Parts: sequence; C-alpha cells; structure tokens
Amino acid sequence: MSSSIHINPDARGWTHEGSRAKNEGTVLAFHETLPDYNKTPLHSLPHVARELGLGHVLVKDESNRFGLPAFKILGASWAVYRAVGWHLGIPVADGQVPIAELGVKARKAGVEIVTATEGNCGRAVARMAKYMGIPVRVWVPGFMPQDTREVIRSEGAEVNVIEGSYDDLIPIVWEEAEDKDTLLILDVSFEGFNDIPKYFVQGYGTMLAEADQQVLGSTGQKAATHAIVPTGAGSVAEAVTAHYKSPGREPKAMVLAVEPVNAACLQESLKAGRSVTFETGETIMNGLNCGTLSTTAWPVLKAGIDASITISDAESHAAVQELKAARISAGPCGAAALAALRRVCADAAVKEKQGLNENSVVVLYCTEGPREYPVPK
Repeated sequence: MSSSIHINPDARGWTHEGSRAKNEGTVLAFHETLPDYNKTPLHSLPHVARELGLGHVLVKDESNRFGLPAFKILGASWAVYRAVGWHLGIPVADGQVPIAELGVKARKAGVEIVTATEGNCGRAVARMAKYMGIPVRVWVPGFMPQDTREVIRSEGAEVNVIEGSYDDLIPIVWEEAEDKDTLLILDVSFEGFNDIPKYFVQGYGTMLAEADQQVLGSTGQKAATHAIVPTGAGSVAEAVTAHYKSPGREPKAMVLAVEPVNAACLQESLKAGRSVTFETGETIMNGLNCGTLSTTAWPVLKAGIDASITISDAESHAAVQELKAARISAGPCGAAALAALRRVCADAAVKEKQGLNENSVVVLYCTEGPREYPVPK
C-alpha cells in the first residue's frame, strides 16, 4: 500500500450519535432566507466512472455559493448569526430572527467581529458581517496572494497581515477578542473555544442535505456509498463524516479525507492515534494548509474516517485540468477530491478494501472554485 494512504479499519462500523436531521432542516431554512441563496449543482463524471470501474462518480460543485467561490459561507453565516444572537442574549437557534433585525441590534450594541483566514473562510465571515452591517477585521498570513486579500477587502473588511502560518494568527485574534464587544469567529476549535466551530459544522449541513437529494435523482434512487472530502483543520470533514455515519443511515457510506502532502495533520494524527501538529510547507492547496486539527473535529475524524489520502500539488493541478475539461470550474482544494479518488483506485488492494467497485456511488466534494495559483513544475 502506498505511504500516501492510511486505512482506518475501525471506522466502518462506527456511528455518529447526534441530531443531524433536525439541525440540517433548521439551517437549510435559515440559508434560504439569505440574499442570493442557491442550491449548488451536482455533476456526473461518467467517463471517470467507466475508467475506474465505478458505478457513479458525482461532483458536488461549491464553486458558486451565495456568489462566493467556496462552501465556507454556509458555515460562516450560521456561526456569525448564532454568535451575535448569543452575545446579545437573543434566542436565534431556530433561525427565525431576521438577519437585518439582528444586525440593527448588534450595531447599537457596538458589536465587532475578528477572524483569521487563509482565504475563503475569512471572506465568507466578512460577507455575513456585511449582510448584518457589522464591522469585521480579518487577519491573514503573509503568503496569502495580494488578489485574495483584495477580495476580502471588497466585502468591507479590514485586512491585517502578519508573516507566519495560520496557526500563528490564532493568538493574535484570541487576544483581540478579549474586548467585551468583539466576537471571535473561527471554524477551528482549541482549548476554551468550542461553540463557534460547532456552528460552522452545523452550517455545512445544507450542502449535505442538498447532495443527498441530488444523488438520488442522478442515480435512479441509489444513495452515496463513498464520499471524498478535502481536509484542512477538519470542520467540513467532521460535518461530512457525521452526516454519512449518522444513525439510521444504512448502509453507511465510506468517508475518505484528502490533504496536501505538505499539510498532512489528519493522516499523521491517525497514524499516531492522537492529534498531532504537523509542520506545514508550501502548497497550492492554500485552504488545506493547516498544521493542527480542530479539537472538536478530531474525535469524529479519528472514529469515522475510513481512509486518509495525501496528494501532491502536481496531482491537484492535474485534477483541476481534468475537471476544467469536463466544464467544472475548480480550484486546487476542490479538485483534491478527484485526485484522491484516482490515487486510491490506482492501488488495487486499497480499492478493494474500500469497497470501490461497479456498484459504488462516489460523491466528490469540490469545495473551491477556480483561482490563480502557481502551476507546479
């Protein structure tokens, strides 16, 4: 077996206990009230399915979600909404308080938001803050391209830059949030900061609820048997794992996670049996360039991820080009799922162990739309 693939055999019989269905319905109804709500498409890749000997290969395309080029707004919108409501003492768990009304009260109270990002999440937080008229500061690492900084500024955010990694940003925003009216919004949890990341995970349920219905419609009522999800700090992977391993879902789908080889914090943690910090390097998969897993995500991923795959920048770029040829616009993070599928299917023993065959219905979560990046040599 390739060293880039780690199998987690205990995950196959694991069930995530939680109120997934109720949360997904509430959050979907909330998202439908936001400006520019759209159900993102599910594309079929029949040529890939034939080549790899699979039943269906489907791509959940998150390249245009609320007009933004990534899925992150699903989690960011729900997290900001819940955090502001909690801060003001207003019950909003049912999603019934209009965002405009909540925004007026937040501005009167002097509420501000601070966040840290490597790209899409920060822009998504800024977009939700703009919807509500709340000031927002976004801290970013120095390696972030200038054009990415500018699109975050275009949402009305103040952008502050430091040299270092994403992990180096956390102490800065944590300190800023000590101000009583400054809310810290992050999709990664750590000691003393758990609630907001859980709201992000709940927010991603809209994407998963949509995908379930779309998969049935595309396959003649066959449910997904496998899901492949790009993984950074782990929040969206947590959501995908909890969804496909939920009670009452039979048979449960296999969940495969993909990371850059230079930021393999999940794979190294699975090998170690505990969450470890990985010293990251440069990668074109910027949004996956995380060295430490979210503390709330780790227990779910440890128990429920069936396989962890690492890929190179070259593999990610090749997948971007393959999707482009199929008229699907993806960035390196989003295309990573296709690269992972090809990596797994290239190893006959792993492919068999993962139950990938002519009956498989594989959903690839394409979490990022197209963007500029240096083409790997």
